[in-house]
Amino acid sequence: MVGEAGFHDAVRGAVRRGRALVADAGGGVAGGLLFGGQAPVFRVDWLVVSEDVRGQGVGQALMGEAERRFVRGRGPGCVEVVTFGADHPGAVDSGARIFYERLGFRSAGPAPDGPEGGSRELFRRPVGE
Repeated sequence: MVGEAGFHDAVRGAVRRGRALVADAGGGVAGGLLFGGQAPVFRVDWLVVSEDVRGQGVGQALMGEAERRFVRGRGPGCVEVVTFGADHPGAVDSGARIFYERLGFRSAGPAPDGPEGGSRELFRRPVGE
């Protein structure tokens, strides 16, 4: 994703809008999140956690902080994220689908294929209800 056209522009834009979060791993970056949208539909535009700290709560902490900062108090709605489709090798390798399911996200149907041609799926979770 980092090599995709427009990625760095999206990161800079999220930082300017105050919609980027970074988790520090004691001198290094453990993870990062770009958040977007507005009530009632919020979006996780990008979430990554360093492989060496996966399973240690970094992603969950980033999601919790994003909701605290950007979602709470803005009425009922939902948070959406597009992740790997069930048949995509990255679905297992990254653990992304399981991660979102554990946070209460559920499939909301297919999404357009990723830049490499692999399947993607929209996940959604209600918030503020």
